[in-house]
Amino acid sequence: MEAVKQGEASGLEVEVLGGRNLPAGGPSAATLRRWARRAALALGVARGHLAVHVVGEEEIAALNGRFRGKPRPTDVLAFPIDEGQGQPAGPPAELGDVFICPAQAEDLVEVVVHGVLHLLGMDHEQDDGEMLALQEALLRGRR
Repeated sequence: MEAVKQGEASGLEVEVLGGRNLPAGGPSAATLRRWARRAALALGVARGHLAVHVVGEEEIAALNGRFRGKPRPTDVLAFPIDEGQGQPAGPPAELGDVFICPAQAEDLVEVVVHGVLHLLGMDHEQDDGEMLALQEALLRGRR
């Protein structure tokens, strides 16, 4: 799988896997990395590692069916790991994986931000609008 990494100097490593699946004329892997970092930093996460996987409809439908019981394609899925680990004195946390499907997304930057916010514990189905408000605030300047 193709991998593009954000430099480790920042303390937050973001990999984009499957960048060859990005649509021509759409955002680059570097752009997706930058927005994933912005979303994490907005929640105070400055250390760790996360991966953004760019996948097709068949793969995301299989994941959605297996883990959410909804065997159909979707735009984004997030799978956190190492929750509560990676304290400042310890090694950087393995934050998890965000899967995005360009064929199901109108705005890949928005789905990356959305996925990272979910990955880091936010849930718009459970909160009082905080997640979507933060997402909108993060994206406001680019529109």
